[in-house]
Amino acid sequence: MSGSAAVWWQSGTVYQIYPRSFQDTDGDGVGDLRGIAARLDYLAWLGVDAIWISPFYRSPMADFGYDVADYCAVDPLFGSLEDFDALISEAHRRRLRVILDFVPNHSSIEHPWFAESRASRTNPKRDWYIWRDPGPGGGPPNNWLSNFGGPAWTRDPATGQYYYHAFLPEQPDLNWRNPEVRAAMHDALRFWLERGVDGFRVDVIWHLIKDEGFRDNPRNSDFQSDQAGINRFHQVHSCDQPEVLDVIAGMRAVLRAYGERVLIGEIYLPIERLVTYYGPGLTGADLPFNFQLIQTPWRADAVAALVAEYEAALPEGGWPNWVLGNHDQPRIAARVGEAQARIAAMLLLTLRGTPTLYYGDEIGLGHVPVPPERAQDPWGRNEPGHGRDPERTPMQWEDGPNAGFTAGTPWLPLSADAERRNVDAMRDDSRSILTLYRRLLSLRRDHAALSIGHWRSLSLPADFAAELFGFERFIGDETLRILLNFGNREWGVPLEGGGTWTILLSTCPGRAGDRAEGSLRLGPDEGVVLQAVGR
Repeated sequence: MSGSAAVWWQSGTVYQIYPRSFQDTDGDGVGDLRGIAARLDYLAWLGVDAIWISPFYRSPMADFGYDVADYCAVDPLFGSLEDFDALISEAHRRRLRVILDFVPNHSSIEHPWFAESRASRTNPKRDWYIWRDPGPGGGPPNNWLSNFGGPAWTRDPATGQYYYHAFLPEQPDLNWRNPEVRAAMHDALRFWLERGVDGFRVDVIWHLIKDEGFRDNPRNSDFQSDQAGINRFHQVHSCDQPEVLDVIAGMRAVLRAYGERVLIGEIYLPIERLVTYYGPGLTGADLPFNFQLIQTPWRADAVAALVAEYEAALPEGGWPNWVLGNHDQPRIAARVGEAQARIAAMLLLTLRGTPTLYYGDEIGLGHVPVPPERAQDPWGRNEPGHGRDPERTPMQWEDGPNAGFTAGTPWLPLSADAERRNVDAMRDDSRSILTLYRRLLSLRRDHAALSIGHWRSLSLPADFAAELFGFERFIGDETLRILLNFGNREWGVPLEGGGTWTILLSTCPGRAGDRAEGSLRLGPDEGVVLQAVGR
């Protein structure tokens, strides 16, 4: 791929903002749109190219905005449409793109559409949602389970039928087999596109179409008692249906009428199913979100095998992408430890494809304990042990009251080390993980090999495989080599192909500019980006 052929979402980096937790400006303890606008200079300084904002639509907040009551309005908790317009204008002035979270699988139970749908069996909007007669004995129509625990069907006493909800009962699923639903949702997309948004991340996109016959899901014989209840069955009929590709193609057609907009799909599926969401002839999602790094054991051999498998599975012309953290998963530092969080940063920002960063990971936020009395997440309340609050705690900006997040009481607690784990304490520290992220992002901008170049694996000695992962990024006459130590011991790594190499960047400060010939000493928990001297 040449630089002229790459569009912005291929060469750029995406930064996810959970708006409740980024910056509060009105003292209610919850972040807002004005807060995001106030921190745009930081994001430009950090060096990201686009921000993805989790939902801020009007909502009763049963699932913190993922239960939408109006797709074309801002919830007063976060501000107003005027605040959004100001935010997008200021972001674009700083050359930051804005991606919105779009939640089309389900609405809020308080959406006017659902009020009409449940009014009677003959209401014109009855078929906008998924209603079924009771099963044998008067119970649910089938064995489908909610992703948040318990049955996925709730009985409506007034009409005697059950409605389907893949998540909370307060989140009834829309019927995407109905053309009127598709048209209404396309209009919602256009509403935001007209306001200048640069794309959408589509929530649970693989759920949009369900099995037309509503067959039972098969039992999972490998289910373990410590797993979430949804894993009791294989979800082969309640999601990931072939007809969903036509739905996605329709969304993409709407976006294409507005130029270079990006369509990202949230998809938790194995690689062989994930890549089908590019669609025939690349008519599907531009970026079917690749969460495989979150789910793969943190070992060099496992990660190397994953990268090779994913690269081999991509369709011709399909652009890769990588995600290491988000609002639904434990934070990187909580999963791999503080030292390896630096390796994770270098991996994410040097692999081929579009990387997505999650707010707070750049300061190394780890697991923040949330006392039971302060728990907020409905999934955690339904199924203890599966709550997502620890990955949604407020961003930490400074050593001051509430780390500069709010003048009020933060909706979730801060980390115990907030006085030193914050942006102000780290931004001028050459050894901080924040500095590492900023330098990695700068390196991506300065070297086309990293942003749009090709990828190939390095052949390292077999006894290195469990702890060392090496690969190259190259384009034209530029080649960069990345070596990552997933272990806590030092290695002498042979430099394949010979020549002299210089260290452009190391996760261990102080090594930039060092040269190596023949082999390289790679310290414990160290990663390096190398460039051949004279090439």
